[in-house]
Amino acid sequence: MDADTVYRRRWLTLAVLSLCLVISGLDALVIAMAVPNIQSDLGATVGEMQWSVDAYTLAFGALLLLAGTLGDRLGHKPMLLGGLVLILGFSVAAAFAGTPATLIAFRAGMGVGSAMVMPATLAIIKHIFPPEEQAKAIGVWSGAAGIGIPLGPVIGGLLLDHFWWGSIFLINIPVVAIALIGGVLLIPYWRVERPTRLDPVGALLAVAGLVLLVYGLIEVPVHGWTGTQTLVGLIAGVVLLVAFVAWEARTRTPMLPLSLFANRRFSGSAAALTCQAFALFGSLFVLTQYFQIARQHDPLSSGLRILAICTLIISSPLAPYVVKAIGDKLTIITGLLIIAAGAFALSTADVTAETTVLVSLAVMGFGIGLSIPPSVDGILANAPSHQAGTASAVNDTALQLGGAIGVAVLGTAMTSAYQSALPSLAGLSDTDQSQVRDSLGSALAATARLGQDGQRLAAQATDAFGTGMGAAAVTSGCVALLGAVITLLLMPRGQKSPAAAHAGVAASDPQDARLGTGVAD
Repeated sequence: MDADTVYRRRWLTLAVLSLCLVISGLDALVIAMAVPNIQSDLGATVGEMQWSVDAYTLAFGALLLLAGTLGDRLGHKPMLLGGLVLILGFSVAAAFAGTPATLIAFRAGMGVGSAMVMPATLAIIKHIFPPEEQAKAIGVWSGAAGIGIPLGPVIGGLLLDHFWWGSIFLINIPVVAIALIGGVLLIPYWRVERPTRLDPVGALLAVAGLVLLVYGLIEVPVHGWTGTQTLVGLIAGVVLLVAFVAWEARTRTPMLPLSLFANRRFSGSAAALTCQAFALFGSLFVLTQYFQIARQHDPLSSGLRILAICTLIISSPLAPYVVKAIGDKLTIITGLLIIAAGAFALSTADVTAETTVLVSLAVMGFGIGLSIPPSVDGILANAPSHQAGTASAVNDTALQLGGAIGVAVLGTAMTSAYQSALPSLAGLSDTDQSQVRDSLGSALAATARLGQDGQRLAAQATDAFGTGMGAAAVTSGCVALLGAVITLLLMPRGQKSPAAAHAGVAASDPQDARLGTGVAD
């Protein structure tokens, strides 16, 4: 495929890449709506159902860095198409899974496919778009990445109203088929002309460290920060990642060149992106429970309300124009401040104030859409083209780790505040006390057996949940403010346009002297 053809088709290609992102985002949460149905049909335990959700996140987050570097070596088109094939195959298998164990395994396979797809999308954008258009393309990419996440509960709820639980996975068949056909026809094959050697030691340390770290974060809402499984996962993960950094600093062919982080715009963008993902995923985790449990909406109604965050579709395409007016640093800071404002507004809402919750969520979505595109662009524009896959993987890993940390921290903040706000439980059996303190969902199940006293306690537990939601919102707002401060201190002054960044990279790296250098079809 010649360069002129690639250029003419670049926006159609972006539509295909955006569809791939919607698939990955949708698969992250679509299963959450079907948990009760699956648990009933497969006879799964609570722990097994938790892992049917988390297996996707674990495989996805742990393999992003490896998948990105393999894309630089093998080509990003085959990585993306191979990932789509895996998603398709494992989705069909998951739809007809007969046991909890096989469902968990198939969900993990879907996560592997998504890990191959997501870094490839950004790397291909960097290859097919000229530097002056990359910010616009990334704005579209950000909107697509964001819309898939809240769409999961909506589509899941809609399908569950009419079909069996396996249908939530079969929705991938037509969508992936369209993406595969478009990918084969439109995406050019490209890889680095002289790829560096593989770094098997670095790959092993990175994958093992990320697996354990993500596992530890997943276990926090279940076992708490001091639980044995949590501590083992977090400590072992951090130790292995520190060993990974030490190895990368001394090896001649690093999997992740640490010199990338010496660029303050690169590292500052990565830090800001982590804080943005913290607010996005953590808030969705809390508000999904709010709509379904505290407000007792059905899955479809809950999913439709979560779509309030889709204001990010409006702000993401606007972000490049704001960057042009005030610079990338101030745009990122402004977006983070808007996120903080939405979070603090959310903290003022009681359980019955749905309008306040929806408006706050919309404000947060607008801030997320405004701040993510320049953060992503700051990572890609400050990495050489022959490391586009690696830079994309850094971006995606920051999103996944930030999201996992957000779920863990906000879940803990919400639970702690909820338990502190509960009234005295004297007079209840030990079992009932444990259930009431565990979560609002367990409390409502326990109080349903207690008659008039149970109704009063259920109302008090619901109010306590509102206190917990407020604490989580305050925490989210504080992290957004922290991200703004980090961006202010770490990122250099002034706007560095994508074109300038590309020129700087080109001057320092002969492989990047012109767009599209490499081995192409």
